[in-house]
Amino acid sequence: MTYPDITQDLKAAMPDLRGRLAANAPMADITWFRAGGPAQVLYFPADEADLAYFLKHKPKDLPTFVIGLGSNLLVRDGGVPGVVIRLGRGFAGITAEDGHRIRVGTVVPDVKVARAAAEAGIAGLAFYRGIPGSIGGALRMNAGAHGTETKDVLVEARAVDPQGNIHVLSSEDMGFTYRHSSVPTDWIFTEALYQGTPGEPADILAAMDEVAEYREQNQPIKERTGGSTFKNPPGHSAWKLVDTAGCRGLRVGGASVSEKHCNFLINDQGATGEDIERLGETVRARVKATSGITLEWEIIRLGQPLEGRPVGEALAETVVS
Repeated sequence: MTYPDITQDLKAAMPDLRGRLAANAPMADITWFRAGGPAQVLYFPADEADLAYFLKHKPKDLPTFVIGLGSNLLVRDGGVPGVVIRLGRGFAGITAEDGHRIRVGTVVPDVKVARAAAEAGIAGLAFYRGIPGSIGGALRMNAGAHGTETKDVLVEARAVDPQGNIHVLSSEDMGFTYRHSSVPTDWIFTEALYQGTPGEPADILAAMDEVAEYREQNQPIKERTGGSTFKNPPGHSAWKLVDTAGCRGLRVGGASVSEKHCNFLINDQGATGEDIERLGETVRARVKATSGITLEWEIIRLGQPLEGRPVGEALAETVVS
């Protein structure tokens, strides 16, 4: 799949743009699943001001999407028309502040935030050691682990809206619920400020080691995976529902359900984006059939299929049990 190259038109319309534009950039190179088609344009903003300039001056009908580290993301094989924004070094700052606070850019990996907080003697963020991805995704999905969620420690976040306006949002403004924020999906988070408590670095690092050991023992962290695939329905564990439905180890093409933790899908044999989505939809259908519960995707699916190919729930119907 190849899209028309519109990078020169964008540069002409935005002469003061400092970030980099790349045409037909392969998304499989920058997502953890290592699958899917290209982005028509991949844009790397230089910093928050550059991002705001781009959003203010881009064509109004040009679709835009933002990604972080590509951990919780499945790109479809037809790729992504429009512009995919990938935040980089201009959003990677980490600063410990007075009052046991830490300010971080949204491209910073969650694990790095946990480590920086520990080294500064700031307790309360060790749970981020167990969450793959970056702070931008953590804000969008109210990421949590081991009894703590982003909403419990966030003071405020900065975001840029589609018109290029910059907003400062309190934790209450974020509208956090389970694995969700009510901030409009087309707002792009650029920075977060967290509130911790006093702690001894050695004790915090020890707690982080426990989190890391748990992940290594219970999750397929060394595989090509997107993290937890489905949200836990109220009163249930997604992995138990998947296991009860007989889906542990289930395979579709080059993708399989992890034997180690069956709420993880794995690209272990050169899976396409369709293989992975079809596997997920098949799991959802089998869980619905056995339990009556409809699992909701936690992984974000982005882009379009190859021409003529189905997406979503229609994929499960194409699988022979």
